Amino acid sequence: MEMSFRKLSDNQHEILVRDRKGPDVRLPAQPVGPTMPYDLVHAVVETALGIDDGFWGATARGATFQGFELLAPGRHRRSGMKVLRRGGDAVPAAELSVNWAYRVWRGLPAEGRGVGRAPIGPDALARTGPRLDAAAARWSAVPEGGALLWHWGTDS
Repeated sequence: MEMSFRKLSDNQHEILVRDRKGPDVRLPAQPVGPTMPYDLVHAVVETALGIDDGFWGATARGATFQGFELLAPGRHRRSGMKVLRRGGDAVPAAELSVNWAYRVWRGLPAEGRGVGRAPIGPDALARTGPRLDAAAARWSAVPEGGALLWHWGTDS
């Protein structure tokens, strides 16, 4: 599966997702966030941790998530929901791991009141940090109107 993260004006981006099980989809303009698109963070961390049943793994298998639009009209919604029902518990678990890795990478508190217990350990964080650095540098180098291509399951 290929994801194209296109940089738009006003700190916005959009995503085109192709070559997945199911129709191609698009996420219209969304805020980038403090460093890079959060869905790119998901791709980086899920890849680094070998999570193949999280957000992007489910998307590759044909799931559709809120906000994504089909590029061509079709009847895919119900079959995309089946993917989530079959492995839906893994998506929230992946979300916790991604959030934690991103939180630590950004230098936000990782302990103390209200933070909770770490869903991933130091070894996992050692794998995610350098990959998030590389992805942030790649995103930063994309000119407005340009795109960063990411192939699911790889660091490229």
